[in-house]
Amino acid sequence: MAERQRFPGFGRVSALLLAGLSMVAARAETLVITADVWCPINCAAAADKPGILVELAQQIFAEAGITVEYQTVNWARAIHAVRQGRANALIGAGREDAPDFLFSASAPAISRTCFYVKPDSAWRYQGVDSLADVRLSVINGYSYGPDLDDYIRHHQHEPAKVQTAAGDRALATNVAKLLRGRVDVTLENSRVMASHLARRQPPAQLWQAGCRSPDLPIYLAFSPTLASSPRYVALFEAGLQRYRQNGRLQALLARYGVREDW
Repeated sequence: MAERQRFPGFGRVSALLLAGLSMVAARAETLVITADVWCPINCAAAADKPGILVELAQQIFAEAGITVEYQTVNWARAIHAVRQGRANALIGAGREDAPDFLFSASAPAISRTCFYVKPDSAWRYQGVDSLADVRLSVINGYSYGPDLDDYIRHHQHEPAKVQTAAGDRALATNVAKLLRGRVDVTLENSRVMASHLARRQPPAQLWQAGCRSPDLPIYLAFSPTLASSPRYVALFEAGLQRYRQNGRLQALLARYGVREDW
């Protein structure tokens, strides 16, 4: 009792301190980014290396006191969530994926889209016309560039021309279909395919049968619905420029085995 009398205002001060901390926590800013797993651009959310663009976003926004929450869902669902404002940004999007989204002036990454076949296949990509005699597998909602998007859209209801995989394991589905002879060719980002094949069990070997040209810039694309998006775009662009100048982007790329600024 004597101790309490020596500090009569202690309980009141403690209560005020706790209330103040609660208000700070309530004001803490969280930005939600989402996509399907597309490693090494964005990997499993619980992984030690969650992905290049995930770590880049986390580091840039942390400097502004903003916490980045990373969620993985299938690609079509991720686009819908960001468009509806239930998430702030879509990871690894090209401008054709969601033309109504907000994009930074600079692209943080480049995607090289390539065609993959089994090792015994003689087929090689020589422009869209060379797809006429093969069964092509793609992922629902992905954009592969205007020329390929037009071809896929035109033949999307013809399984003998185009087959579309959806869901959380769309890439694994397409690779399995190719290995089983259910399709002849599949399309994928070259780094993503290399990462997938390196982790695949049982192991599998595919050959690159040509790539689309030119390579496509990919972004962290922000919701057109949320009023906070222009500010986030500006913060990300400024951070991206700063990280390119001070070497932090190159260090992050090297952590994932990428030696050049892509």
